[in-house]
Amino acid sequence: MKKILLCFAAVAAVCMLGCQHPTTDGKCHIRGTVNGPEYEGKRIFLVPLTGPATAETVDSMEIKGGKFEFSPDTMQMYKILLDYHYRYGTQPLLVVAEPGNINVIIDSISHATGTPQNDSLEKWKEATEKHNSEYVMLYRAQKKAQADSVHARYKQFTRRMAANMKEGTLHDFLNGLYPLTYKKKLPDGRVVTMNADTNEEVK
Repeated sequence: MKKILLCFAAVAAVCMLGCQHPTTDGKCHIRGTVNGPEYEGKRIFLVPLTGPATAETVDSMEIKGGKFEFSPDTMQMYKILLDYHYRYGTQPLLVVAEPGNINVIIDSISHATGTPQNDSLEKWKEATEKHNSEYVMLYRAQKKAQADSVHARYKQFTRRMAANMKEGTLHDFLNGLYPLTYKKKLPDGRVVTMNADTNEEVK
């Protein structure tokens, strides 16, 4: 009897772990819900963040039972957004297509979690929301120095996150937001490298 109980407990434990960490077929599965009955039957779109948005690159489907699902083949950054007629009150969502099950919620504040890059992207989006709120408040209060300080810390946070990732779709996206240098053409025709923070030439 004890052996039977132990076997049952082991099977139950395996089932629980399987439910907590669902396996995938090596493909990207975006499974989402949209909060609000007014969106039932409306179309939702998966749009490449960069490149042409054409019939060949944009995917869409009808929301049924408050749910939708996409399985993109191209591993890149996408935007998930509702038909523009019904988009008011919802937040368009950035998502990284990568192998695994990505859980999406479309609402006034939208979320995507479940895979390594999307979990990291969620942390960056939270920091971005906080930065935007603080920066706008200080800027409107005409506290420019404090606003600039908040923005400088946010830039460094974004750069550190990109550096820690080293490679991947999200790394490339974050790394391109605040590069350390940029090129500038001088009146004499020379092209020099400039520090993006100080706008001084890098010798």
